[in-house]
Amino acid sequence: MRLPHTMQAITVTEVGSFEFGRREVRLPEPGEVLIRVTVTGLCRTDLKIIRDGHRDLILPRIPGEEVVGRIVAVGAGVSGIAIGQRVYVYPGQWCGECQACRSGAENLCRAMRIMGFHRDGGFAGFVTVPAQSVILLPDALSDEIAVFAEPLSCCLNALELARIAPGDRLGIWGAGPAGTLLARGGAAKGAVPTLIDSDPRRAERCGGLTSPPKDLFDVCVIAVGAASAYDQALQALAPRGRLVVFSGLPRDGGHIPADFNTLHYLEQTVVGAYGCCYRHGQEALAMLASGSLHVADMISHRMPLAELGQALELVAARESMKIHLYPTEES
Repeated sequence: MRLPHTMQAITVTEVGSFEFGRREVRLPEPGEVLIRVTVTGLCRTDLKIIRDGHRDLILPRIPGEEVVGRIVAVGAGVSGIAIGQRVYVYPGQWCGECQACRSGAENLCRAMRIMGFHRDGGFAGFVTVPAQSVILLPDALSDEIAVFAEPLSCCLNALELARIAPGDRLGIWGAGPAGTLLARGGAAKGAVPTLIDSDPRRAERCGGLTSPPKDLFDVCVIAVGAASAYDQALQALAPRGRLVVFSGLPRDGGHIPADFNTLHYLEQTVVGAYGCCYRHGQEALAMLASGSLHVADMISHRMPLAELGQALELVAARESMKIHLYPTEES
């Protein structure tokens, strides 16, 4: 195909605002590929980046870290990838040399550069990414299902750190998209999930509860930025249970008091979970392609990229589940 010189794109120039307009299409340098974006997912992190900023955000920036598309150009030195192939983009670019990378935790790479944070992301007609970050899509997997691989990957990382096992009682605080994927991912691995959300509408939508049950959980996952959830989860954690901090607190969220004597006497574990690794993307795509985890019913809105402002309002009001954005001009 003949590549255009410009594309539609969302650009964050300063925290609190964004622009929709034309940006130059950057051709791939050695080791990179150019992707025509077919669909990109919107998540609460995007809302945070645009409205409040983020510790990793470098401006100006095109956001968007959930990306699926088709290869349209390949830089020098790239092998094993061809023009026309459909791909999912793992959002990170890692060094492969630091201690974290060598231990298999490239999501914690000291030199990590994240799409939509350090380099331009997928809220555009095209995106240029490192060839190391792409994963080829199975033919049977549609783009709008494959784009779930990024949020699902983060959930799989959390479940891995939780050492989830068949039969585990899994309590998840927060019945949004992440909490729902954590529940479905946990169920696919044999756990018995329960979703808990203080909002009755969200709890009812997913068949969850508004408060924890009397029975204790082997694993508790915090998938909401509310201090009250931490207290509830610690109270609901069984002896030798594992508490996973999946969602952090807002900047003004303060500190969460914890009884370390209880952790000591009950041999409980608290572990953080941040982002995902490349292998989690591969696992997520395999699960989606096999049908062991279904997500189509989670798509609540399909909107053109130009309507990002309206989409962000839906996310802020918690009136959506998963929103997919589509660049219209180049598609």
